[in-house]
Amino acid sequence: MLFLIAFAQVNYIQVFAADRIAEDPANAQRQLIAEYKIDRGSILAADGTTVLASSRKSPGALRFQRRYPHGELYAHETGFYSFVFGRTELEQSYNDFLTGDAAELLPQTLTDLVLGRPKQGATIVTTLVPEIQEAAATAAQAEAGDVAIAAIDPATGDVLALVSEPTYDPNPLASQDPEVVRDSWDELNADPEKPLLSRSSDELFPPGSTFKLVTASAALENGFGPESLWPNPNELDLPLTDATIENFGGSTCSGGSQITLADALRQSCNVVFGAVGLELGADKLAAQARAYGFTAEAGEDLVPFDIPWTSGVFPAPETFEGRDPAVAISAIGQQDVAANPLQMALVAGAIANDGVEMQPRLVTEARDPSGRVIAEFQPQEFSRPLSPENSAALTQMMVGVVEAGTGTAAQIPGVTVAGKTGTAQHGEGEDPHAWFVCFAPAEAPRIAVAVIVLDGGSLGSEATGGQVAAPIARAVLEAGLGA
Repeated sequence: MLFLIAFAQVNYIQVFAADRIAEDPANAQRQLIAEYKIDRGSILAADGTTVLASSRKSPGALRFQRRYPHGELYAHETGFYSFVFGRTELEQSYNDFLTGDAAELLPQTLTDLVLGRPKQGATIVTTLVPEIQEAAATAAQAEAGDVAIAAIDPATGDVLALVSEPTYDPNPLASQDPEVVRDSWDELNADPEKPLLSRSSDELFPPGSTFKLVTASAALENGFGPESLWPNPNELDLPLTDATIENFGGSTCSGGSQITLADALRQSCNVVFGAVGLELGADKLAAQARAYGFTAEAGEDLVPFDIPWTSGVFPAPETFEGRDPAVAISAIGQQDVAANPLQMALVAGAIANDGVEMQPRLVTEARDPSGRVIAEFQPQEFSRPLSPENSAALTQMMVGVVEAGTGTAAQIPGVTVAGKTGTAQHGEGEDPHAWFVCFAPAEAPRIAVAVIVLDGGSLGSEATGGQVAAPIARAVLEAGLGA
């Protein structure tokens, strides 16, 4: 009887209660200490040689220590690996490969066991291109304000660069001195700038006029072509209220009493796009936003990604009932609309990719310790928010923005750039955020970029997306086209 009781208890603990026990927070640190006996795999850049994270031997109970050779540059993508505070970002989402627990590594694990050597994890190869990441970081640091940047390959969804200011150095968090780890953690969490969060993918901001790309998409998909004519008054009277929408600086867009949709995008006419929003209505705008990956509210991310992120937000249509002015204001990227550079890079990437939006991809493959590829992660299509014909039309409209509109600062000699500026209000008395979204070459796009400069950067209240964000985007485009 005692033998049967012991046998039943062992089976209960090892089989039926195994997951619950393993997931118990009280066991988290014990599991991490056990992991430190493993030669954890490296995280590499897209070139397969640049090391973003690696392990080295260390004395004591923790036999290996994590190192991040580039410090702050890739922190928001690699995350950190800490025996006090656990794992984040790629260190967490690809932990099974990095610790050698993935099924693909079973032969290697058995070999390590037979030979009596430390268990070895797999190396994962990311899509991050060092030349583009470094160019983006350099361009961001040259601007006085905080900047966030996302760059992707439109055809595959590969994330070529993600840069966010402020950032942090993950090395102190990976220290094996508990005091160093906790001091670093406390300092980072006490910082009101929240450096542990990536402004390029974790936080949300009003997209301003860059959202007119979504509104223009909805217009095109609902039969309003680039040459469709729209009233061009000095201001738009909003229904059910005495409020109005004005163009930037209170100006009137040139072209007469009526202008085309293409001209309205080129000049970024709030008045016209507010009217487009009213004509389309909340249902069609919301449907178009959903097709690009915008959710009804934060936390309901539609687009899968290798690390946690926060997709853009466009409210549910029912929230606009009896609030027609809110529809018009949302159509120009204000009100309750929110996005971050990764979300807007996906919008640009879909337009560039014949109307097909790819899921963002941060990891392409995993390699065993001998360098053999044991897993490949293929590009995945997310949606088709635009027909090929309408994506081509919108591309030409965006080319007009850069060649003769609000985005001329993004011009690159010998390269056709398609882009859209944005200047987003975000609070009474606050300086506006400056945006620029683009891709190039327009004829055969290889890179799509989105940039936000918080609070107008060096120009403050006088900032526009064309003045502040477009030159940064141009530097990233140039790096991408030359990489």
